Amino acid sequence: METKHQVHNLIILDESGSMDSIKKTIIQGFNEIVQTVKGIELNFPEQEHLISLVTFNGLGQKVLHFTDPVKKLEQIDQEKYQPAASTPLFDAMGFSFTMLRKVLEFKPDHNVLVTILTDGEENASKEYSGRDIKKMIEELKLNRWTFTYIGTDHDVEKFAASISITNTLVFHKNEADMKAMFVKEQSSRHAYSENIRHKRDTNDDFYKGDNTKNVKA
Repeated sequence: METKHQVHNLIILDESGSMDSIKKTIIQGFNEIVQTVKGIELNFPEQEHLISLVTFNGLGQKVLHFTDPVKKLEQIDQEKYQPAASTPLFDAMGFSFTMLRKVLEFKPDHNVLVTILTDGEENASKEYSGRDIKKMIEELKLNRWTFTYIGTDHDVEKFAASISITNTLVFHKNEADMKAMFVKEQSSRHAYSENIRHKRDTNDDFYKGDNTKNVKA
C-alpha cells in the first residue's frame, strides 16, 4: 500500500484569562477547523492529516491532542477549554515545537502547519525567550514547517515579525468578525493542501496575499 504524505496540523491555543470573553466562539471555531481538515483529507486522499492541540496559560500547557488522526478526533467543549491566568506564549511555542519535532525527526516525508491563536503578547514565559523562538522557527521553516499567527488586542504583525512569522490574521472580539476569521483560516487550509499536492512553496502568503491581513466581517 502506498504511503500517504503526512500533514501535521499543530494548533497552539491561548487559554489565558482574557480569552474567557470569546470562549464559546473559540470552541466553535476549533471544532469547525477539525471538520474542515476532515474534508481536506477526503479531497486530498494522498495526504494523511494529523492534529496536535496544545492550550496554554500561566498554569502550564495542556496537550489535548497529539498527532491524532483527524478522522478519530472528537470536538472540544467547555470542560476542556477553561481560560485563566497569564500568557506564557514563548514557553507554549517552545514546548510544542520541541515535542513535535522529536516525533518527526526521522520521518522525511511530511509537512507541518502551525497555527498560533492568541489575544495578547507574551507576558509570563520562564523557559524560552523571543530570541529562542525566532531561532527555532527559522530552523523549522527549512524543514517544511509553515507558521501562522492569528491575534487580537495587540500589534499582531509587529509581534509575529519579531519571531519570523509573516503569515498573520487580525480579528476583533465580536462574533461576526471571529466567524469571518475562521472562514478565512479554513479556506487557506484548502489552498495549503493544494500547494503540497503540486509541490509548491508553503512558507509564505498562507492567507493568499491579503494586504491588510485584517478580517472584515
